[in-house]
Parts: sequence; structure tokens; C-alpha cells
Amino acid sequence: MKNSFFITSLLLIFNLSFSQKNEDRLIEQKIDTYIKEVIQINEIPGVALGVVKNGKVIYEKYFGKASLEDHKAVDKNTAFKLFSTTKLITNIGVFQLIEKGKLSLEDPIFKYIGNLPKEWQTIQIKNLLSHSSGLPNIVMFEDIKITMPFDEKMAILSQKPMEFVTGNEYSYNQTNYLFLTKIIEKITGLTFEDYILQNQFPAIQSGVYFSSNFGENFPYSAPRYNYDTKTKSYTKSTSNFGLDAHSANGLNITLQNFIQWNENLDKDVYLNKETKYSMWKPFQFANNTDRFGYGWEIVPVNKILSYGFTGGNETAFRKFPDNKLTIVFLSNGHKYSSLYVQSQVINHVASIVDQSLKDDYYLAGEKVNQTFLKLNIEKAKQNYLAIKKSHPDWDFQYRLNIIGYTLMDHGRINDGIKVLELNTIENPKSGNAFDSLADGYFRNNQFEISKETYKKSLELKPDNTNAKEMLDKIDKLLQQKS
Repeated sequence: MKNSFFITSLLLIFNLSFSQKNEDRLIEQKIDTYIKEVIQINEIPGVALGVVKNGKVIYEKYFGKASLEDHKAVDKNTAFKLFSTTKLITNIGVFQLIEKGKLSLEDPIFKYIGNLPKEWQTIQIKNLLSHSSGLPNIVMFEDIKITMPFDEKMAILSQKPMEFVTGNEYSYNQTNYLFLTKIIEKITGLTFEDYILQNQFPAIQSGVYFSSNFGENFPYSAPRYNYDTKTKSYTKSTSNFGLDAHSANGLNITLQNFIQWNENLDKDVYLNKETKYSMWKPFQFANNTDRFGYGWEIVPVNKILSYGFTGGNETAFRKFPDNKLTIVFLSNGHKYSSLYVQSQVINHVASIVDQSLKDDYYLAGEKVNQTFLKLNIEKAKQNYLAIKKSHPDWDFQYRLNIIGYTLMDHGRINDGIKVLELNTIENPKSGNAFDSLADGYFRNNQFEISKETYKKSLELKPDNTNAKEMLDKIDKLLQQKS
């Protein structure tokens, strides 16, 4: 009897193990098929994708080229530029100081940075993390050079107007992270880079380094490639944001090191659980409409909250705490940079791994993107209309606008105009939709119909200054022709 029970138990364990292996294999195959299609449609040079479920790495694969010039394949040693996903690492550094009592979310920034304008005096650490500071965005001003000393940058920046009243709304802003850099350095007495490396990557010997000079070459690094729509080819980025941008966009890291960083985050190595979850609480914006955490984007997927960030339209990191799932997507360029491929990959892979994260709206939006890119325009329109017929409440206005511009930018101007025309039919009361369509006509030298369409936009949106300026411009062009 005992032997029979023992054998039955072994068979049950074997069957469960076999079933789990089959399920894992099926998930792997589905992700393989999907990511290869994404790479093909978007002509992505190189990709590294990692998926962690229940503390276990269930997917870690590398695709394509790290270097197009050297034909070097992406592998476990390839260090990708994180771009703005770097901010997550900076956020952890800030909350480590908060946990140690060396900093507070309520601290005013003038406690650490001197010679600030009066209207900046009420800005607190929490406003920097939540992008609610209202500070002028330093990257928007050509007269502030990256080579300038910090004090010179501040002297010029302090003369620029605030964007809005502090705390009122969310506005993504690189000045926030420049200030966080200086605050970290003031408190620790270390350079920002040394502080982060010592406190988050102390045992790492290679595959983690800082550089916001995208034209700088490092061993095993994946350069950023920008797609040139005129030559229809990729060129290496030469953008350089300087040393002061390291906290905002400067980390370079391998997928394996990023996965290890995530494991340390999950195991409360960097922060205790209470502090960690406090980062993900929504900041209370005065406008009561924006949603963002303390340095972390909050994304609902099928009504389940996830937390992370994206960078450069090339990288993404997202955690689904309730589902014990983390997805990391790293790439070094893609043809259609305006279509937010990195976020679509996260949402789609999440739906493959966990059915509760299957968000039909997100998946349908991705399908709309893909069909307009790879099918002829009429078939793509029919696909879109079929989706809308099934879900008339789904709003794709912004998506259609982006697709229209993407097609025009890639030489398909007539197809792009057709998408923008579709958008005005779908959204007949949108001044923005008509403004974009008018722009499409203008690009195609259809000045008369562009003029009428701008007038329509102005009727729907009387404060549309762009439409007013374009109407004046068109009138001058038509006078020159007559």
C-alpha cells in the first residue's frame, strides 16, 4: 500500500513537472515568434529580451547585430544604452538616501542647491521625482551648452520662465534629474557615478558603465542607430548630452546585469519592501488628472498596475508586482521610432506569459500599427474598421495621427494622408486631427485643400496658433503663385 502511494506521488510530481516544462516551452516559442516579427517589421538592428517570473528567468535571448559595421552579434556581453530608463537606477539611489534618513521627499531643493530664484524655493525632492517641478527644461535651450560648468548653466536657466506652478501637473523634464545628481553628490561627497556603482553594482566587474555621449565607443557596447529616411539606412548616433546627463540617460548595461539588478530589487537588497513600494505610489498632482509615481511610470494593463520606464524609444523595463513578473527589453535602434515599439513589446510579452495581463485594447492598437506598416493601405483600413466595429468605444485618435506621420516621414505621403483623412472621419470634432491632415496636404503641395482644412481645425479649436500661422503662410504662397 505504501509503495503504491509512493509510486502515485512520483507520477503526479513527474506529470506536473512535465506539464510545466511543456508550458514553459510553449511560452518560449510564442515569444520567439512574436519578437522575431517585431524585429522584422521595425527593422531593429539588435535586441536583448529578458523575462523573470516568480523569481526565475524564464526567457533570456539575444537577436541581431550589436554593431552593423563590424557585424558583431548581440550576446550576453553586449552593453546597451538605457537612455532614460537610467532614471530608474537614479530613483533607487535617491530612495536609498531617504531610507538612511539622509534625505526626505519633503526637503526643499534649496537645502542642497544654492542661488535659486525665488519661484523655485517651494520645489521639493518629490517634485523632481514626479516631474511636477515646473522647472524650465534645460535641454530646450540652445544657449545652455553641455560643456558649461554647473553654475553657468544655472545662471542662464534661472532666467527662463517656469512651465507651470509647482505640483500642478506632470511634465517630463531633464532639469529634475540634473538637480537630483547634484543633491546626491552634495549628500554623499561622491560623484554620482561612484555612488550608483558602489551602492547598486558593487560586485560587477564589466558590462555596467556611464556615458551620455552616444558617439563614444566602448568594448562590447551597442551603438545607437538612427534611421535615415532619405538614404533608407542606419547611421550611428553622435549625440552627446554631457557628464551632467548621466543620471537621466547615461547608464550602459548588459541584459544579464540588468536582470541581476532586478533580482536585488525583488529581494530587498537595495531597499526594504516598504520603501520600495512607496516609490510606486501615485503622486497627487493638483490637476487630479495626471498619473505618475515617484520616478516610476504607472501603467495599467488589463486593469492590473505595472511600474517601470522607457528610454530613447529603444529600451523598457516594467514590473508587474502582483503577478511577480518583470520584463526587460533592450534595443539599439528601429525604423519607426515614433510608434513606441518598446512599450508594445512589454505589453504583448506580458500577455503571453500571463493571461490575466492580456489587454485587448493594447494588443489591438499594436495590430493597427503593424497592418498599416506591412499591408497595403486599403487592407489596413479595413482591418482598422473591423476592430472599431467590434469596439466602437476604443479611442485610436492619437495612434492614427502617429501612424499617418510615420508613413509620410518614410516616403508614403499619400498613404499617410489617407490615414489622417480616416482620423478626421473617426474624430470629426477634433481640431488636432484636422490640423494634422492640413499639414499632410501642405507637405504634398495641396495648398488650397490644406487651407480649407486648417480653417476647419481653427473652427474646432479657436486657440490653434499653428493653424493661424499656417494660414498666413499658405496665403503668401498662393499670392506668389498668382
